[in-house]
Amino acid sequence: MALDETDKMILKVLQENGRITNLQLSKEIGLSPAPTLERVRKLERNGFIDSFHAKLNHEKLGYGLKIVIQVSLVRQIENAVQKFLDQINEIDEIIECEQVTGDFDYYIKVLVKDIAEYDKLVNDKLSRIEEIGQMRSSVILSTVKDSSRIPVK
Repeated sequence: MALDETDKMILKVLQENGRITNLQLSKEIGLSPAPTLERVRKLERNGFIDSFHAKLNHEKLGYGLKIVIQVSLVRQIENAVQKFLDQINEIDEIIECEQVTGDFDYYIKVLVKDIAEYDKLVNDKLSRIEEIGQMRSSVILSTVKDSSRIPVK
């Protein structure tokens, strides 16, 4: 499915305000409500829209520490990657895991309440993952830009 300018406008508006009503959206893009709704549904069916969700304030919820962990795997272990991923997906404190190039295999972003909780995470969960060969952690001091918006051109 190729995106036309109206589809792109819909995607831009929905990224800014996922709670916008169909009526408001239709006014912003210059279509009547019925075709607007059909276009949104078509964008969802074709995978351009993954989900609608609320972005929560982690600090208000008591999670004051965000940490990036660089991870190298022990490749000699059979099925190391899949075993690692299966275990990582079971750990709630891990909010992102991305495979990367370079000196490490994965970047993991962790959200915890404090250093004590991070220590417990490392000792009770991460250190038990046999596929991890090396880890290096960096505490995120502040966030300069936090956007999940994709540039729609």
